[in-house]
Amino acid sequence: MVQSTQITPVILSGGSGTRLWPLSTPEKPKQFLNLFGPLSMFQLTLQRCADETIYRQPVIVGSDMHIKIMQEQMQEVGSTPGAIILEPCARNTAPAIALAALAAEDPGDLLLVMPSDHMIKNMPAFQKAVQASIPVAQARWLVTFGIEPTGPATGYGYIKQGVVIDGSAGSMSAERFVEKPEQEFAEKMLADGGYHWNAGIFLFRADAYLAAMEKHSPEMLAACSAAMGDRRMEAELCYPEPAAFASAPSDSIDYAIMERAEKVAVTPVSPDWSDVGSWDSLFEISDGNEQSNVIFGKATTIGANNNLIHSQELEIAVLGVENLIIVTHENKVMILPRGQSQDVKKMAQKLSE
Repeated sequence: MVQSTQITPVILSGGSGTRLWPLSTPEKPKQFLNLFGPLSMFQLTLQRCADETIYRQPVIVGSDMHIKIMQEQMQEVGSTPGAIILEPCARNTAPAIALAALAAEDPGDLLLVMPSDHMIKNMPAFQKAVQASIPVAQARWLVTFGIEPTGPATGYGYIKQGVVIDGSAGSMSAERFVEKPEQEFAEKMLADGGYHWNAGIFLFRADAYLAAMEKHSPEMLAACSAAMGDRRMEAELCYPEPAAFASAPSDSIDYAIMERAEKVAVTPVSPDWSDVGSWDSLFEISDGNEQSNVIFGKATTIGANNNLIHSQELEIAVLGVENLIIVTHENKVMILPRGQSQDVKKMAQKLSE
């Protein structure tokens, strides 16, 4: 029998990404934006784990800069947090997850770690993969979910699958991790087969994660343990001790733990996933009109094709152009060719200077 009530969602919401500038800002980063409709990606992530027969109340790890917006958006979708852990400073994903693991009610609690700014359209496929991975995680494997590649993307990390784990429903050992590859190598990996995109979604026991951290990143664990040992609580808000947490090395879970640990598993899944990491990726996962324009907000087009137009405040008129990204927000307008949105971060940094 599946012990599904043991899963505690851990939603990582500390990002302040600028790749969706001018909409995304440090004050309101992309996870809190209504990019697709009435709900933000943070709210969609909360709904992903709303089934109380499977999930406990979520643990949110985020920035104290976003307390108000997190609480407002949780209230809008009727989500009650188990805790909101507020990072005193940004130290990347490995320490953030350690805070949640240290806050677990029971060391054997299963944690489903999810970024708050991803899109998953095929929820049944995702939930099935989570359920299938429970026995593997209970056996103290660190499970990562590998997305079936749809093309030789160079913007994602890859995981090479190993052998099938005995007693699992399709989970395999993770043979190695490959960071964002060059185009030629990405094409070779797809041709060879057995590689999956690394979505940054994980399932593991809290104590298994902390044991791996103790072995491979002991300084990080010591800093996070000290920060949680001297934490301050205000209702559901948890404030780790700032100086102790700031002393933790800043590193991702992939570098600090997953690429070093012995028992790392990958569960393949095809949930129609995107990290919505750029305006180009938003275009790719959105439905276009009869001219293949993807339009959010107010826009009129004549003889224009394959454009992304996102404008909630201004009315945009587009004539005779194609393959453009046009975004407006307040008093800012950004126009660039499709295919170059990975450089938006550079533009945002230049303007901030």
